Amino acid sequence: MSDTFVLEISRQALNVALLVAMPMLAASLLVGIIVSLVQVATSLQDATLTFVPKILTVAAALLLAGNWMIHTLLDFTRHVFAAVPTVLG
Repeated sequence: MSDTFVLEISRQALNVALLVAMPMLAASLLVGIIVSLVQVATSLQDATLTFVPKILTVAAALLLAGNWMIHTLLDFTRHVFAAVPTVLG
C-alpha cells in the first residue's frame, strides 16, 4: 500500500463527508440566521428559541437528502472496497 493511495482515499473520504453533511449544515445555518434576525427585530433573546426550528429543519433536510446521502456513501464505500485487491495484489 503506497502513501499516495492512502492520501488519495483520505482526501476522497473528507470530500464525501463534507458533501454528505452539507445539506444539513446549510439548512441549519440558514434557519439560524433567519431566527437570529427575528430575535434582533423583536428583542427576544431566548437561547432555546433557535433549537426547535434548527432540529426540525435538519430533520427535513435529512428526509429530503437522505436517499442521495446513502447513495453517495455507498458509492464511495464500493469504490474503496474495489480498490483493495489492486493495492494488496
